[in-house]
Amino acid sequence: MKKILFSIIAISLMPVIAFAQIPNFSFENWTTIGSSSIPDNWGTMNNTTASFSVATATKGTPGNPGNFYLKLTSLTTGTTVTNGIAVSGVLDTVNIKAKSGFPCVLQPASLTGSWQHMIYGTGQGSVRAILTKWNTGLSKRDTVAMAFQLLSGMAMVWTNFTINFVYFNTSIPDSCIIDLRPSGHSPTNNDYLWVDNLALTGSVAGIQSQFSFLNCFVVFPNPSTDNVNMTLNLKSSQQVSLELLDLTGKIIRTKDLGTIQGETQQSMDVNGVAKGNYFLRIVSGKAAEVKKVVIQ
Repeated sequence: MKKILFSIIAISLMPVIAFAQIPNFSFENWTTIGSSSIPDNWGTMNNTTASFSVATATKGTPGNPGNFYLKLTSLTTGTTVTNGIAVSGVLDTVNIKAKSGFPCVLQPASLTGSWQHMIYGTGQGSVRAILTKWNTGLSKRDTVAMAFQLLSGMAMVWTNFTINFVYFNTSIPDSCIIDLRPSGHSPTNNDYLWVDNLALTGSVAGIQSQFSFLNCFVVFPNPSTDNVNMTLNLKSSQQVSLELLDLTGKIIRTKDLGTIQGETQQSMDVNGVAKGNYFLRIVSGKAAEVKKVVIQ
């Protein structure tokens, strides 16, 4: 069984700690490689773009706070534009995906930090954190929670942000990957994202309480084709809605169910949705429950 390798990071697990330490969270530590500097413990596209004499990840100063911050810029390399990606671990520069993250065995409520950004094109940048747990039975990683925020337009001064995690189950994670992108699938030259002072904050220990408004949430058929059907049983009268999310956390479709109570049969039309794996989330106030669905 081949498991994903993690960066070796020491994490204090004392009960009084309310947040998990992100390696090089303030981007104070950099290593010079060739003609550019790389933020320690972060994977970037710099090695790939070095042959074009450009660096998509650079050291900015002064930090907010501290001496330095991370500057990510999408830049023209030959006939294409390379997205200025950074991940907290190892980046596969061919598949443009994170290969590893860092150990995290807490259940944080939010990803926080400060940013500036400018998105010139129609594509959207993003900030994402994914909590996962190794499934020994299936020899794969299960997604425990995700914090995801799309970026568009501009933020020309340092602005604090908070992106809340959505938990898909009550498992304790064992790793976290943070993925920072100034551009989406169609990067535009000079799209940029500046980031500093990242943290995993708060705690949702005992997240079972998020699911207490439901007695039952069954999805069928799964896989689905034209419609996703479900049986819901709510403990009390609730204003609820349905959301279909892709694996990045982007909401694909929504449906307002109004106020319901007790057992009810519901459905969501998925005609025209690309085949693949998705999450179906039922939301009531600040509570939510999520099921994985496959659309064929």
